[in-house]
Amino acid sequence: MFLTDIFSKKTVMPDAETALPGRSAPIETAEHHFVNGHPLKGPYPENCETVYFGLGCFWGAERHFWQLPGVWVTAAGYAGGITPNPTYQETVTGLTGHTEVVKVVFDPSVISFETLLKSFFETHDPTQGMRQGNDIGTTYRSAIYVERQDWLEEAKAAARRFEAALKSAGHNAPVTTEIAMAGPFYYAEDYHQQYLAKNPQGYCGLRGTGVSCPTV
Repeated sequence: MFLTDIFSKKTVMPDAETALPGRSAPIETAEHHFVNGHPLKGPYPENCETVYFGLGCFWGAERHFWQLPGVWVTAAGYAGGITPNPTYQETVTGLTGHTEVVKVVFDPSVISFETLLKSFFETHDPTQGMRQGNDIGTTYRSAIYVERQDWLEEAKAAARRFEAALKSAGHNAPVTTEIAMAGPFYYAEDYHQQYLAKNPQGYCGLRGTGVSCPTV
């Protein structure tokens, strides 16, 4: 009963009254990408765009995206929640409202937003609600946060196409990906940044459905 209660609390979003208070100052993190040396917080090339993807544990998700041609830099962090400047230990309680995300800064002349969306849906299972595999809680929910209104509509359309493809393949669970305009993004601690480059045998957690996401 005790374990059930813990897990149920971690899968319910807090509100402004129940969320942890956080802090006014950002937590410390790395300055540069461990793999390519680019600055995590910019400045970024003028032609680059930014999107935020949540695919469960951000360790494996970040490695997936930094390996894609056209991605200039990635960073692990927290988004979609209430608590300002949260720590990892705070987010995993479920009391900040954040999900683990990867900030993806990319060159749209090399890799399109549509290609990133296709890769996003094919790399994890976006039908699991507040979990991803054995990782349970609001911090592992599937999410896409965008900075452009047209991308919001494009992401929603891609989710509908992938849900239809899943149904055709015999998967009847609906896509639960949270798709919204980007709010505050908070960088995760230094040790989370490019974790699997520093720890090649570390936990990844990415498990796709084996279904291809149709493009327009």
